[in-house]
Amino acid sequence: MGMNYDAFLLVSFGGPEHRDDVLPFLENVLRGRNVPRERLLAVAEHYYHFGGVSPINAQNRALLAAIQDEFASAGVKLPLYFGNRNWHPLLPDTLRQMKSDGIRRAIAFFTSVFSSYSGCRQYRENVGASQAAVGDGAPAVDKLRVFFNHPGFIEPMIERARASLNRIPADRRDAAQLLFTAHSIPLAMAQNCQYEAQLRESSRLVAEALGPVHWRLAYQSRSGPPSQPWLGPDIGDALTEIAANHNRQTADQIDVVTIPIGFISDHMEVLFDLDEEAAHKAAALNINFIRAGTVGTHPRFVRMIRELVEERIRDTPQRLSLGSFGPSHDICPADCCQSGAPTPRAT
Repeated sequence: MGMNYDAFLLVSFGGPEHRDDVLPFLENVLRGRNVPRERLLAVAEHYYHFGGVSPINAQNRALLAAIQDEFASAGVKLPLYFGNRNWHPLLPDTLRQMKSDGIRRAIAFFTSVFSSYSGCRQYRENVGASQAAVGDGAPAVDKLRVFFNHPGFIEPMIERARASLNRIPADRRDAAQLLFTAHSIPLAMAQNCQYEAQLRESSRLVAEALGPVHWRLAYQSRSGPPSQPWLGPDIGDALTEIAANHNRQTADQIDVVTIPIGFISDHMEVLFDLDEEAAHKAAALNINFIRAGTVGTHPRFVRMIRELVEERIRDTPQRLSLGSFGPSHDICPADCCQSGAPTPRAT
């Protein structure tokens, strides 16, 4: 049965928009985690490299504008709001504004494609904490389902990947490697969710649409201590392995198209970890490194968001998906996507 909503809420990670924002932003991100100060300062340098500005907020505002136009053209009459976990506009402030505006129940789109603690459950916990901070009258917030296999995500990624693949000379294209990447997470977290399986399914759907291509999945942007096992291989290790295997072949040039399937916009993990670090690693290995674009504000992706909203407001929804997984659940089970962190013992 369709639900009644009176607002749409875009929920994202947030990022600094001025140089002076960088350290307070990172302290927000890392609050409660045992991260050495020198590591925090090292990550801060990534932001300073781009003038202290993360592009994520501007990209989310562009996405909101595109969603607003899509809603208007389709007759979806919901006001749009925007709240972040870690930087302004912060979720508690957004929910306070929504309460002041008389909003009672919102449907929320999280800018995370895949199921995991950090990509789903933690956002839901942040929404709950924000509702508690606002107090009585805070709007209810329902999350849209994950969309890793929705044609509105897969089709734009196929288009982005094909455009990058076509930058390689035709006589070398069949030997090119597709390297799909996503943010690594701790193995203990990965064992409690479908993150890795969903990533592999999305990558497979894109790769198979491109024809007979060589592809693999790698990870990037890990931030935990070396003693903690995380999903791998790291993209640097994957590039090294590709170069080593290629040395036993006859072709002179190695071509790698990196597809950041785990991200929906070109934010810091894409701009620094791929366009800077991975690109420099590839150059040292004499690899022709091409990075595909993210979905961003692709019209099909924006239309997908409207379709996901309409799923929840219609009595007979059309729930689109590709592959064998089927559409994901709307309501998360109570025990899904646990963090994997040890539960503190009472003393």
